[in-house]
Amino acid sequence: MYFKRFYDTDLAQASYMLGCQKTGECLVIDPVRDIALYLNEAEAQKLRITHVTETHIHADYLSGSRELAHATGAALYLSDEGNIDWKYGFGGIKVYGGSTFMVGHLQIEVRHTPGHTPESISLLVTDTPRGDQPIMIFTGDFVFVGDIGRPDLLDEAAGGVDTRFEGARQMFASLKNQFLTLPDFVQVWPAHGSGSACGKALGAVPSTTVGYERALAWWAGYVQRGDEQGFTDELLGGQPDAPLYYGRMKTQNKAGPALLGEVPALHKLRPADVLARLQTGTRLIDTRVRGEHHAAAPQHSIHLPDGNTLETWAGWLLEPQRDYVLIAPAGRAEAIRRRLWMVGVDHVVGFVEEVAGLQTQDARPFPASEWPRHQGALILDVRNKTEHQDGAIPGSVQLHAGRLPWKLGELPRDQDIVVHCQSGARSAAAASLLRAEGFNVTELEGGYEAWAKARTDSPPA
Repeated sequence: MYFKRFYDTDLAQASYMLGCQKTGECLVIDPVRDIALYLNEAEAQKLRITHVTETHIHADYLSGSRELAHATGAALYLSDEGNIDWKYGFGGIKVYGGSTFMVGHLQIEVRHTPGHTPESISLLVTDTPRGDQPIMIFTGDFVFVGDIGRPDLLDEAAGGVDTRFEGARQMFASLKNQFLTLPDFVQVWPAHGSGSACGKALGAVPSTTVGYERALAWWAGYVQRGDEQGFTDELLGGQPDAPLYYGRMKTQNKAGPALLGEVPALHKLRPADVLARLQTGTRLIDTRVRGEHHAAAPQHSIHLPDGNTLETWAGWLLEPQRDYVLIAPAGRAEAIRRRLWMVGVDHVVGFVEEVAGLQTQDARPFPASEWPRHQGALILDVRNKTEHQDGAIPGSVQLHAGRLPWKLGELPRDQDIVVHCQSGARSAAAASLLRAEGFNVTELEGGYEAWAKARTDSPPA
């Protein structure tokens, strides 16, 4: 048996390849849209991608299942469980709880495990040459290391109304009747790790076992005691804001993400060409470090630094229907474009390596020592609601950065806006969007942490 985990640190997302080396067949679970990852690995291992599947209709990234099946001719297996509102709208072999299929000598059993979403399935794997006991289960967003999937995303980001309560009830039943019936030795491989917004407190290690979660998970005592109400209260309490782009991801993944196919090379553009495009609605994506962006922020630019948050913040702040030009080194432009595919930003039309020839402005934030610089300004806190509840600048208004593009109509255009987050990174990205949209924006350098420290360091009056 061959096994490999692929992990995207930005979205904390895991996909998997399972292969039978005797027959040369392999299965890919929860693939991303940059399918070169899987094609290259299969070629290196002398395997053929013959099966593709996913555990549920994802919310935080655009799935590559359709893309990979189209490119390889692999059989695509999709859940047909759940209610009519969340059925897949494109072709594939429909599976249900109890369905099985073979990948060479590997037996894959489908278990319906609703809770995070109604159609969610887990995949129980048995390596039949070694015996008839299962060895691992791929749980998607059902069971994580130390946590379980949140059941409130359909309410938070996809237009549902009180679906969280039914989801919590289903999650309780799935844990009791599916997960806890498995042997303790079964390995658990989830679709997300620490940092994902699909759960509340995911562990940092890549996998766990049924026995470990049975013994130590926060939810295990509630399920074993039959305390469904206590479980529901704990599960739903304190969940962070869900970025609103999750609703778009759900809809696109349900209908079937657009196929990328053969993508033409990304070309370097002249500044004059970029300026002309900007006049017709194209936006710049400035991937430089924060200090460089602040010192010379190009007009019509969104600041998404090339780092561990680029995909997440792109989902938060970018409109997928727009054309975009990257500000990025030639050696990074293609890789950045591929990362943007993760959240359905497909219309990157070129890149420039520097801002010379573009219209820029000084957007450097003001230090906390000068607080308050802008009397009468709206203080906009773009952190999570849980962060805001733990400590906030008096009079500030909380609006998570991942909800900002949908709430622009609620913000004043005749008033200064001071944007801050915890330490200054998220606010730089959020403020850049507001500048591109024509708001009067400044930023608090160092965010809430700097403001709180300045209050502590100040001598009493």
